Amino acid sequence: MTGKNVIISKNICKSFIDKRSKKEIVALENINIGIPHGRLTALIGPDGAGKTTFIRMVCGLLVPSSGSLEVLGMDVLAEPQAVQDRISYMPQRFGLYEDLTVMENMVLYADLHNVPQGERQARFARLLHMTGLAQFTESLAGKLSGGMKQKLGLACTLVRAPELLVLDEPTVGVDPLSRRELWEILQQLVKDDELTVLVSTAYMDEADLCSKVIIFNEGKLLAEDTPENLREYLHPPKEVAFTGVRSLPDKFVIEVRNLVRKFGDFVAVDDVSFQVREGEIFGLLGPNGAGKTTTFRMLCGLLPASSGYLAVAGLDLRTARTQARANIGYVAQKFSLYPTLTVDENMNFYGGVYGLDDERLRERMAAVKEQFDMAELSDKEAGELPGGYKQRLSMAVALLHEPRIIFLDEPTSGIDPVARRNFWKQITALAAEGKTIIITTHFMEEAEYCDRIMIQDQGRMLALGTPKEIREQAGVASDDMNEAFIAIVEKSRGEKEV
Repeated sequence: MTGKNVIISKNICKSFIDKRSKKEIVALENINIGIPHGRLTALIGPDGAGKTTFIRMVCGLLVPSSGSLEVLGMDVLAEPQAVQDRISYMPQRFGLYEDLTVMENMVLYADLHNVPQGERQARFARLLHMTGLAQFTESLAGKLSGGMKQKLGLACTLVRAPELLVLDEPTVGVDPLSRRELWEILQQLVKDDELTVLVSTAYMDEADLCSKVIIFNEGKLLAEDTPENLREYLHPPKEVAFTGVRSLPDKFVIEVRNLVRKFGDFVAVDDVSFQVREGEIFGLLGPNGAGKTTTFRMLCGLLPASSGYLAVAGLDLRTARTQARANIGYVAQKFSLYPTLTVDENMNFYGGVYGLDDERLRERMAAVKEQFDMAELSDKEAGELPGGYKQRLSMAVALLHEPRIIFLDEPTSGIDPVARRNFWKQITALAAEGKTIIITTHFMEEAEYCDRIMIQDQGRMLALGTPKEIREQAGVASDDMNEAFIAIVEKSRGEKEV
């Protein structure tokens, strides 16, 4: 069957009705594509392109407005359950039960899919070995790192042997090391089992690993071909924020000395020291579970240190946390604004929290909406915004009180490459105005936009310097920051094992 199309879409269209305006929104328009058997196929495109809508129709969870869709030789419109019985689907937010162990989650999904008892032991053993979870079977899912949770989600998705595996952005928010491991698993499944895999992704380097790439934009099919033939789309000219190192004031706005954070006997941050200059873009990098989010939360004054010295804007966080936080703007890793409030209602609420008077708040709202191109979205509910615009709104709210220091916790996770480039233009503009930016990210190409970066793993600082200095320390032949990051982390782990 290799070479045949297991998904055939003919003139597929899908429209929705906007709840507020009652206007028709076209999500997909005349989609004609074929997805081959026994291959990895990537579906890419910006936020709102229609990727998730198409994936949910393939899985029989959404009905097209018009057109025909065949999956595994069946009409998915006429036989959605029959299709679902033969495929496995891992959505963006896979439903792990965090208070159950790794093995209990796998058993639960095997029960849900009626996997025969006689097949379970061998299948579980293979999946646990493949995902590297064999030694964590008794660990609670909620205690796993982000990368391990994704691998457990994949294992649960595969407890039965599907003919088609559908994954909706499975590596969002996952560090480069875990991403590489996840893609090695997918490639192994395709090679050993001739499994057909359809995966949507925001990472261009992941599209390179697929046999076929399908590009959506604004609900339309933009292109479909091999990665080799789509280089222009997959790798547009890189927009570099800086050439060399920017000239910065020698004033330090963050000082960290011998910082330690313990949770019981577990040391999350282990004797970390560094300084950040005014106007600097400083990147915190590390694998999932490295301690960077704990470090980040201590810097923001959201979590007290167990020991060590930590000052922000010249204020000791042990004695002047409230005063220090008045200088801080914070964008959380997950969208944390009120989804049922409009853009303006969210800004009014948080402006009040920041203590802005009515006149000043009106001025700042107008300014940040213009800055982030949101003037026409004032009455739009925050929860209805595409991912890229949710991120813009979070940034706009964080800047209402004109903070000196801006903390961004994986702000580009889950948004498309075009939105990420636009975001970094805004970040570099803020830095040019003298704002200090502290950012965590799993996109290693974004590290190139930072003046300096720090790499953490298992609570310890492994490297600190400019991107060029980090690559030199890693000793890799290429200028690929992914390779440098992985080399530094693997070297440290190897030395620790010895």
